[in-house]
Amino acid sequence: MTLNEFDAWLNAFLKKEDFSADPSRNGIQIQNAAPAGKEVKTIAFAVDACEATALAAAKAGADVLVVHHGLFWGGCETLTGNFYKRAAAFIKNDLALIGYHIPLDANNPYGNNYGLAAALGLSELEPFGFWHGMSIGVHGKFQTSVTPEELTASLSKITKTNARLFQFGKSQIQTVGIISGGAGEDVDQAAALGLDCYITGEFMHQDFHPAEELGINVIAGGHYGTETMGVSLLKEKVEKELGLRTLFIDLPTDL
Repeated sequence: MTLNEFDAWLNAFLKKEDFSADPSRNGIQIQNAAPAGKEVKTIAFAVDACEATALAAAKAGADVLVVHHGLFWGGCETLTGNFYKRAAAFIKNDLALIGYHIPLDANNPYGNNYGLAAALGLSELEPFGFWHGMSIGVHGKFQTSVTPEELTASLSKITKTNARLFQFGKSQIQTVGIISGGAGEDVDQAAALGLDCYITGEFMHQDFHPAEELGINVIAGGHYGTETMGVSLLKEKVEKELGLRTLFIDLPTDL
């Protein structure tokens, strides 16, 4: 399988064309020397594209690094300064870079949000959380209600973080909305649906008072922590369906 064939395989279910408002340049961001001819045998996965993940992937013998946060967002970047160092880590090692941002947030079942919902045991899943006309999150319900503390502990275990609870709502939680990453400002969408709890990655100072006034519980699992799910599920799918060698490069930011 070549790089071009591998990216076509990914996009067959991630469907970047359905997320045209995403500023990320989804798909192949840096090719290898022969994208239509060189066989790719080892695929590395990480949350972020940076010099450290590129060098770790190259050291492990990877042909491709697949990430959630790529290097190219919107306009053209100049290859100068620190950005040159990042790009050079790929090019000098003939390491290709593939990034999928919103498509990997929104995908069912391989995305960050549906993956977290499944891991938490939520059922009756429905799309939730609209951004620039795109639905990127999910909401669902527990068959048996849980306490905010129990849900926080479960999220902490799944994300391998110390998730933080902002208990502004009910003492028993049955309905939950999830948008991974930096989506604290979207708590109003969860409240508008009457959900008992909203899970996101980052919950900022400016989000605190609106959530408190809306009377909804919020759990912040960290931007990095809530977005390891998608690349991990992709890794499993590649192993199972393509039989390629894979590895996950874990470089947590604790943010």
